[in-house]
Parts: sequence; structure tokens; C-alpha cells
Amino acid sequence: MTDRTGTIAIVGRPNVGKSTLLNRLLGQKLAITSHKAQTTRHAILGIKSRPDGQLLYVDTPGLHQRGGSALNRVLNRTARSALGDVDLILLVLEAPRFTREDELALDAAVNSGPPVIAAVNKVDLLKDKSVLLPYLAALAQRHAFAEIVPVSAKNGAQVDTLEDLLLARLPEGERMFPDDQLTDRSERFFAAELLREQLTRRYAQELPYAVTVEIERFENQDGRYLIHALIWVERESQKGIIIGRGGEALKATASEARRQMQTMFDCPVHLEVWVKVKESWRSDEAALVSLGYGD
Repeated sequence: MTDRTGTIAIVGRPNVGKSTLLNRLLGQKLAITSHKAQTTRHAILGIKSRPDGQLLYVDTPGLHQRGGSALNRVLNRTARSALGDVDLILLVLEAPRFTREDELALDAAVNSGPPVIAAVNKVDLLKDKSVLLPYLAALAQRHAFAEIVPVSAKNGAQVDTLEDLLLARLPEGERMFPDDQLTDRSERFFAAELLREQLTRRYAQELPYAVTVEIERFENQDGRYLIHALIWVERESQKGIIIGRGGEALKATASEARRQMQTMFDCPVHLEVWVKVKESWRSDEAALVSLGYGD
């Protein structure tokens, strides 16, 4: 039997569960998650190899209307550019909501050309299940979706069914990556992401978007990773919040990030972290490029 292989862009508004769904589809954690919108800031490739084919998922930042900073513009460009050369689009929605940003994501998906499959996520959170069928019927009126599948990325309901439907619509062709490869991103990239995940989770109220991470040093020293990370903020007051009294807050954040790195990299990790101020980095396109945005 000939393999099916192709690329699937995962799109939707912020905080609809795209990264959680990617992790569920892959069967392991690849994309960082939090309850805060715009946690995903890069397009991330996740490779799922099956006996009957290979699905290449591209997780994208949430398409949004809020904010006019350079970072907002870069995130939207990153999401839209991921739609340019794919075989399928997986539009993630959340019943029973359909917002202006959902409309923005749907328009972007439809205008890009490939068939669109809708995954209606978070059905496990619906207190009144009777609203689901009318929601699905209304959704079908908005666009001739290739499929509409209610799922729960959190508990895995219907996710296997969704993947079977995605694979069935991919073209026949040779696999593009070895079966044991999970992504094309480097461990250095994921070191920064895992530290940023802890910052996003711990400081979501105080510093929702003003933090980013840069890896200054990443070395393999006889099977033990030595990692030096810089946390960039926009103001001195934000630096104080992250460090905390006596440095305890920063130590706790770095400690959990290190544990997550050791799990992902499957080796001991020595992590050292510093906090520095780069004023208005979110509004400076040159600074964003230097920090790895706009890929």
C-alpha cells in the first residue's frame, strides 16, 4: 500500500487549543501551552509517522485583531505564511463560540486554497451538550468544509478519528522525514520555548506579553547539556517581578524549566538564567528578528 504524506497547517484564533491538539496528535509534548493567548509565537513542525503514512503538522500563532505592536504583526504574518504551501488546513474552533477572530481565521484558511477540515475543540467543557448540533449545523453553513469533527484535545476524544480523516485526504507520496524524527526544530529552540512556557504560566497576570527568551549558550558536555538563557523584558520593574524577593521566583521558574528540558532532551541539564531589559522590544522589528521572530 502506498503511503500518504503531506503538510497540514493548524490555524485558529488565540487560545482555542491548537498547541494542545498538536501535542495530542503527536502523542507527546512538542508545543508549549498555557491559558494565556499568544503563547505560540512561532510556526512549529510536528511530524507524525504512521505505518500508512506521514502527517506533517504546522502549529501556528493565533490569528488575532488585538494590538498594533510589531510583535502582533509578526505573529499574524507567521500564521498566514504557514498557509501558503500546505495540502490541508485544520481550522480549530471552540463550541459554542464563533468570534470575529474565528471569522478572520476562517477567511484566511478559505482564501489560501487547500481543503479545510474544522476541528471543534473543547467539547468536554460544554455543560449543555444540546448546543453542539445546532453549532455544527451553523458552521456547515459558513463554508463547505471537507469534514467537521468535534474533539477534545484535552482528553483525546475523537482525535484519532480526526487524524484518520486528515490522512485520508493527503496525497500519495514518499515520506519526507525519518520515522523517528519528531520536528525540524533544534533542541536550542525548544530550550527557549520551555523556559518561556514557565514564564507565561507563572507571570500571566503581571507580564502577559512583555517577556521573551534568548539562548546565549547551548553545549553538550559529555551527555550533559549546559544552557545559558537570557530573559528579556521591557522595563526594570518587570525584571524585579521575575527575579522576586531574594531571587526565589526566578529560581523556581528556572528549576521547573530545567526539569521540563531534562524530560524532553532525556539527559541532565545545567541551566543558568539571567534577566535583562530591552526597552520596547515588542515594537521594534529589528529587535524581533534578532530574537528569532518572523520565521
